Amino acid sequence: MIGIDDAPFAKSHRGDVPLVGAVYARDRLDGMLVGRARRDGRNGAARIAAMITESRFDDHVGCVLLQGITVAGFNVVDLAELHERLARPLVVVTRKAPNLASIRRALITKVPGGARKWRLIEAAGPMEPCGDLWIQRRGLDADDARSTLELHVRHGALPEPLRVAHLLAAAHVRGHSHGSA
Repeated sequence: MIGIDDAPFAKSHRGDVPLVGAVYARDRLDGMLVGRARRDGRNGAARIAAMITESRFDDHVGCVLLQGITVAGFNVVDLAELHERLARPLVVVTRKAPNLASIRRALITKVPGGARKWRLIEAAGPMEPCGDLWIQRRGLDADDARSTLELHVRHGALPEPLRVAHLLAAAHVRGHSHGSA
C-alpha cells in the first residue's frame, strides 16, 4: 500500500509541487517515493502513476491512498485515468466532507480549466462516510475500503501510510514536519 500527499507551498508559488509517497508492507514502512505535480495543473494522475510504476515498489503496491482528490492546489486527480494506468484499487481519503459548492465556485471562477476539473470531481463519485473519514474509491467496494483503512490506522483517524506521507511531505519542504497528522 502507498499513501500519497503533497507538500505545503506558498500562495505565490508557481510550478511543480513535491508529492511524497509512503510505501507500507502491512504495518511496516518499506520505502518512500518523491514526485512532482504542477500547481493547479492537469498532470496529477500521470505523475502519481509514474511515481509508482517507475519505482522498485511497483509490484509491491496493492492499493493507493490519496490525501484528497487534489494535489498541488487544484490539480484534480482523474481517478478513472489513475485507476486505468495502475490497475489497482484507489481510495481518496479526507477527514471532513468537502464543501462541494465552495470548491465548485473556486474552480469555476479562479482556476484555469476549472469547469473540466469540476467534471473530474463529479465523475469521481460522491464522498462516502467511512468511520471518522470520508472516502471516494475505485476498484474496491465500500466494505473492502473500510477494512483496508481500519487495518492501517494506528494513531488518530488517518491510515498510517497517509499520516506518514503528510509528515514527510512537510519535512521535505520545511526541513521538519509541522503540526500533527
